[in-house]
Amino acid sequence: MLARRAKSTSLLLILLAGGLGVLSSTQTWLVVDRADGGEALEVAGNAAVPVLAPLSLTALAVVAALALVGPVLRRVFAAIAVMVGGLLLVLTLRILWQHPLDAVAPALTKATGLAGDTALTALVHGIATTVWPWLALVAWILLLLGGALALVTAGRWRSGGRRYRTAPTPHEGPVDAVESWDELSRGTDPTR
Repeated sequence: MLARRAKSTSLLLILLAGGLGVLSSTQTWLVVDRADGGEALEVAGNAAVPVLAPLSLTALAVVAALALVGPVLRRVFAAIAVMVGGLLLVLTLRILWQHPLDAVAPALTKATGLAGDTALTALVHGIATTVWPWLALVAWILLLLGGALALVTAGRWRSGGRRYRTAPTPHEGPVDAVESWDELSRGTDPTR
């Protein structure tokens, strides 16, 4: 019972984190106040952190993999979830604490045609964050927790494939066509 609860909890945490990550990648993370008097520029999460959407999709793929694989691969995929969560946590904290110019530089270059740190620094009056990086930060904490829980408890999860396995039963005497199909259904080769 405890293993089933741990499995469902970890899968749910990773699923929520991946879903929130994909959603936040399309939302505005940063708003650039321009010094040239131009209209404020909104920068989406996938522009501020280019690996945001792919790694969020990785978290969603990890959920499916964790639900299907055996105990050894569960630990591998749980470790991947922890590494992805840690990387995204660091990248998101960088955006929240530093408001780096490189996170908004491609959007500024596209909007103004200017490039280079000197030109873009002179163009930026200030960079403000929205609520989305904070929500993404919560998602990465959930991803870390879900991955760590899966890593610790993966060996005790019940495998789903056992209930569909059949044990071959030996057959004595001549085998007719119907019995041959039955042998195939049980997983044995009737031609041997």
